[in-house]
Amino acid sequence: MRIDLTGKTALVTGSTQGIGAAIAQGLADAGARVVVNGRTADRVDAAVADIRATGGDALGVAADVTTEEGVEQLLRELPDVDILVNNLGIFEAVPAREITDAQWRSFFEVNVLSAVRLIRAYLPGMTERGWGRALQIASDSAVVTPAEMIHYGVSKTALLAVTRGFAKDAAGTGVTVNSVIAGPTHTGGVEEFVYQLVDRSLPWDQAQREFMRVHRPQSLIQRLIEPSEIANMVVYLSSPLASATTGGALRVDGGYVDSILP
Repeated sequence: MRIDLTGKTALVTGSTQGIGAAIAQGLADAGARVVVNGRTADRVDAAVADIRATGGDALGVAADVTTEEGVEQLLRELPDVDILVNNLGIFEAVPAREITDAQWRSFFEVNVLSAVRLIRAYLPGMTERGWGRALQIASDSAVVTPAEMIHYGVSKTALLAVTRGFAKDAAGTGVTVNSVIAGPTHTGGVEEFVYQLVDRSLPWDQAQREFMRVHRPQSLIQRLIEPSEIANMVVYLSSPLASATTGGALRVDGGYVDSILP
């Protein structure tokens, strides 16, 4: 299977580290011109340099897309894209009854409304050109709501509905809109999250095994997923090869969600 995204411009939000950085690298490896996005110019520049060091075509835009002003700034610098990957998201463990109104609002603003704003901004150009991809990075928590972070799970559930709705809006245009349901993934942020739930004195390999055993026993691969494994699905869905896949929620979850449907 040969994926060639030469001539396509791809924006990946929250792409200075973790899953977002892996997605940006994967798209660049497939030939896309990748736009790295984050809030801090230094971190954006560093991520761009990493991609260019591998021979990829990359540029950066430092803008806070969780705000209307930040999206306006981004659009001034990047008025059109062919591929939009809404990867930006936050998570944290908070006891259910202690989640404040402010935390609920913050998670909805960052995890849901940032994606809505960018789809709304870039979808018209995609439909006019008759080709485009809008992808949202969701989570197994969208389906299996975690007791330790209900607000996160609800925000990711909403993201699935956003995806399905905009896929209907783009029906018949040549533009596809999909979600990728990522399972427990090995990133720096997740390492910190793991240590919120297990003994911090444990070495990482032991802590990871304990986390999966106690908190994610449904995983069929019984390990954390690597970011590049999420990126592989995103690159495929971004390509012309996935032209008949839209409105979907495709799982890269290690079999964590106990379902025979995608």
